[in-house]
Order: sequence, then structure tokens, then C-alpha cells
Amino acid sequence: MSAEFGLLSTIRSPQDVKRMSADELTLLAAEIRDFLVAKVSRTGGHLGPNLGVVELTLAMHRVFDSPMDRFLFDTGHQAYVHKMLTGRQAGFDQLRQRGGLSGYPNQAESDHDIIENSHASTALSYADGLAKAYALRGEARQVVAVVGDGALTGGMCWEALNNIAAARNPLVIVVNDNGRSYAPTIGGLADHLSRLRLNPGYERVLDVVKDTLGATPVVGRPMYEVLHAVKTGIKDAVAPQAMFEDLGIKYVGPIDGHDVAAVESAFRRAKGFGGPVIVHAVTRKGYGYRPAEEDEADCLHGPSAFDVETGKLLAAPSVKWTHVFADELVAIADERLDIVGITAAMAEPTGIATLARKYPERVYDVGIAEQHAATSAAGLALGGLHPVVAVYATFLNRAFDQVLLDVAMHKLPVTFVLDRAGITGPDGPSHYGIWDMSVFGVVPGLRIAAPRDAATLREELREAVAVDDGPTVLRFPTGSVAVDLPAVRRVGTVDVLVESPRKDVLLVAVGAFGQLGVDVATRVAEHGYGVTVVDPRWVRPVPAELVTLARDHRLVVTVEDGVRTGGVGDAVAKALRDADVDVPLRDIGVPQDWHPHGSRAQILADLGLTAQDVAREVTGWLSRLEEPATHPDLATRA
Repeated sequence: MSAEFGLLSTIRSPQDVKRMSADELTLLAAEIRDFLVAKVSRTGGHLGPNLGVVELTLAMHRVFDSPMDRFLFDTGHQAYVHKMLTGRQAGFDQLRQRGGLSGYPNQAESDHDIIENSHASTALSYADGLAKAYALRGEARQVVAVVGDGALTGGMCWEALNNIAAARNPLVIVVNDNGRSYAPTIGGLADHLSRLRLNPGYERVLDVVKDTLGATPVVGRPMYEVLHAVKTGIKDAVAPQAMFEDLGIKYVGPIDGHDVAAVESAFRRAKGFGGPVIVHAVTRKGYGYRPAEEDEADCLHGPSAFDVETGKLLAAPSVKWTHVFADELVAIADERLDIVGITAAMAEPTGIATLARKYPERVYDVGIAEQHAATSAAGLALGGLHPVVAVYATFLNRAFDQVLLDVAMHKLPVTFVLDRAGITGPDGPSHYGIWDMSVFGVVPGLRIAAPRDAATLREELREAVAVDDGPTVLRFPTGSVAVDLPAVRRVGTVDVLVESPRKDVLLVAVGAFGQLGVDVATRVAEHGYGVTVVDPRWVRPVPAELVTLARDHRLVVTVEDGVRTGGVGDAVAKALRDADVDVPLRDIGVPQDWHPHGSRAQILADLGLTAQDVAREVTGWLSRLEEPATHPDLATRA
């Protein structure tokens, strides 16, 4: 570690932080911010949230004794400073890269991490269970849950608070109130906190934050702006302290979350109370780094590599899948007044913000509440609108029951657009969108589309919103959109990408694997076999034309970027069986497991999802079909 991080380089455990003087803590906080900016600028990662929790985390480690006392971060991307204070500074050179630190708490990294939570609004439920377990076992251990960056907008938090209040076990809940998740936080609690910001005592806290901000050695004189909630909410809202204390939870605050001494004092009082306590800390997302503070969209929430001086991203701009979706959605909304957008605290990352900028009255950000998003969309559909719900693929898993029973059972026209489908890479297993085709494939009447390029994304989005008798799903990966891959011809709804006079194998390439399918066909053809490559476009239900095409081939192979169990391969196999088509089928996809973080290309290579690997498998299967000996397993799945 370089000399500029001299004090930070001495930290081996939280005990080193406990011994520091006030002046040393101030210097350490500045070093931590400089360290965060330097490291994340090279690897990418969650910068804004961690800049905002430096003093909070320092105070936690000075008052409590991790890992004897358990720290839970919600959302988990706020844990970078915690990692630094628990001896993991060296790992930041490979943050979110193969073999390096995870971007979230990770049990395999340290005893100081207990949950690997990166889906928001779960920590209070974990904390409730932990506190109950320690009480039952007679263990004098503290549980501290940091809830912020939008997590408190999730329904699980409120279910947990109700139970925490009833149990009355020792538990410290730190509300990291930065007014934001990815964007300004919305909802009832946000409105409560917004009202509280207007009282004189709260304004004095903000004045302290502003004065401290102006004096920080990291940024000079920054722009100062109090972040308010998006809209005024319930007119008879009560102040947070009254609301929480009515539940039976003590309330301390608001305090300046960037004042270590003030936070420490609050924590010591909370620690000694003997029951559940909420410590309400006012912080600034992106605090101490001017480009993050001046980034109104998301305070440099999760940038890729960037220039330290300007905060500008280093990668050349490219057309992303998200951008194509966003632009086409606006074009459709121009034509149809019934189109509305919904997102769960991710307007910018999912592209819904583009629609909101043009038609703000037709977009609803429900906070980190995917279950509510799905059922609210059902209500909008019942009211004569066609909602487009844009979330990450991994997050729609949380709303399965709502999609199944609130939307599909009522045959409502709701379109779910799943960004970051398939293997996404640096964010790790909790963020991989590999479950959606399996999980939602069982929903009656739901149609699932997987575009292979920009042209088919636009086309299939239009087809999805044209459906008026049930829900639809449109899924696509992260990153730059693939080069358009024209079809040779279309058979019903199925695109034929490659045809050969010989019909040895029908290769079903799902979504963004269209180009991989074409590359596989080239390689297999070198061995004298004929390959037909098709993109089903709509993978659920299985197109009848796909079954017809399968009849004419000696082997069917499916390749998808979702889990094999219950995936497209399973669905095609069932369709063939139901139609009495006895062509052998092999499926290639993602193993049902927890796959470590790394780049998308690295992980796909590890899983054998490259053109070379798939071609080798297909050629091997075809060669065995040529053997004179009978193989009783040829009619079964590999």
C-alpha cells in the first residue's frame, strides 16, 4: 500500500481502530475515501454508497466487537469500509475480479462477514433471527444491522420491524439516511424523513454536515444540496421517532452520520439499552468526492473504471442492451397512451428513467419492493393500462408469487423486462440472472422472449406489449448489445439463422447465444456435419414450429444462459415427448450451482459455454450417432 495511505496501512483488525485518537480518526477517514476512489476507479464497483458510510463504519468498529458482535449490511454493497477495517485492504486491487474480493459481504473472505446479502431489505429479518438465537442460547452478543441506500423501502424490513418490536431482544438498527438508493428514495418512510428534514433541529444537523463537508481535505468546497424525497406523501404522517417508539423500538437521532464522536455516542447508548434501538444517521451518498456528489443521477453508485480527477468513465461509450430497450419503450409510449413504466428503485440502471424524463406522470418507482411492483402492475392493468415492469432478472425472483397469482391467474397484460439476464459477472452469484427461464417457465399463460440483438429486442418488445390476454417477459443480458444477426428465414415465430442441406443437428440458440450458435455451426461443418441453427425468439411456450423442425433432424441441441434444470432444454424435451418426436436431445446451459464472481467471458468459459466447447460436444454426440453399436441412452438427455 502506498505511503499516501500510511495510517490505513497500519490497520490489521478493528482493534487498531479502537486505539486511535480523534485526530487520527479524521485522517483515517480521509485516507479511506482516497483509497476507495483510487481502487474503485480501476476496477469499478459501488463507490457512492461506501463514501457515505466511512464514519458510520469506523464508529461501529470502535463501539462493538466484531466478529463476536455481528454486523449486517443492507444493502450489502455498503460493506467496503468494513472490509478495509477487517484486514482486507490488499484485496481491493482485484475488487469484483476473478480471485479478488467480492463486492458484497462474503463468508469465505472473513469471519467478520456473516451473511452474503446483496438482495436488499433482508438484513433486519436476519438480525431478528440472530438476536432470538443469541437470547435463547444465553449468549451476550450484539447484533447491528445497517439499513440504508434505499433498503428500508422494502416490505421485508417492515415485517421484520414488527417482529423485532414484539421480541424486544437487544438489537441495534442503523438507519443510514442518505435519501437515496440508486436514485432519490421514495415512499412513505422517505416522506416521513423528508418532513423531519424540515424541522429546525434536523436543519442544524445538516448545517454540521455542510460545514464538515466544506472543510474535508479530500474535495475542497463541494456543491451542497439536501436530497429530498421525490414527492410529498401521506398528509397525516407522523415523525419517525413517534412511529418507531409506538412500535416499541427506541429511537436515537437524527445525528450527523459523518461525525464519528456523535455516532459513537449514539451507539454506546443504544448498546446499553438492552432492547431494540434505531439509530437514525444523516449521511451524504458520495460524501467527500466531488464528482460523486455532483452526479445527480446516482452519486456514482456503481461506476465501471473512471478517471479519478473528473469521475468520467474510461470506457468508450457503446450501445447497451438497456439503451436499446429504453429508446424503443419511449417510441412505443409515443404511439400508445396506455403504456406506463414501473421500476423498483432502479430507474437509471434499467432504462425506465428515459421514459420518465419524457413522460414523468407515466412512470412509477416503487422503491426496493419487487413484490409490490408486480401486484401494483396488476392493478394498473386492471385499470386499462399496459404496465412495463423493468427490473434486473435476479430480482424478479422475489416476486414469483405475485407474477403467478396476482398477474398470470388474472390473465393480465403486464410486460416484465428483465435486464442483466444470464451470467452478469462482477456482482457474483446473487446477481446472476440465470433462474428466470426456469422459475417463471412454470407460470401458466406467461410468454417469455429472449432477443439476440438490438433489432430483435425492439421487435420482441413490441410483440410483448401487443399481448392483451396475459403477462409477457422480455429478457436480455448486460453490457454492449450484440451486432445485429439477420435470419435466413422465419418459420412461424422461429428465426432460422443457419441452414445446411444435411440435417444432422438442430441447434436451438437462446437469445444472446445466437451468434454463438452460428459460430458452432461453422466449426461443426468442418467435420462434415450439417447444422441448422434456430433462434426460437419466444422460448415459452415452446413454438410448435420448433417441434416440426426437430422431426427432420437426427439430433437436437439446446444452448442457453440459464440453469439447465427446468430451462429451455427441459421445455423443448417435454414438447418433443408430447408430440411423439423421438429425436434425441442434449441440453447445454448453466449448472445449477453458485458460481463465483468474475467477468462474464471468464465464467462462460469455465462453464463450457463457448463456441469451441459447444462445437466439441455437438461433434462428439454426432460421431456417436454414426457408430454401429446401439446406444440405449441416445433417446435420453445428457
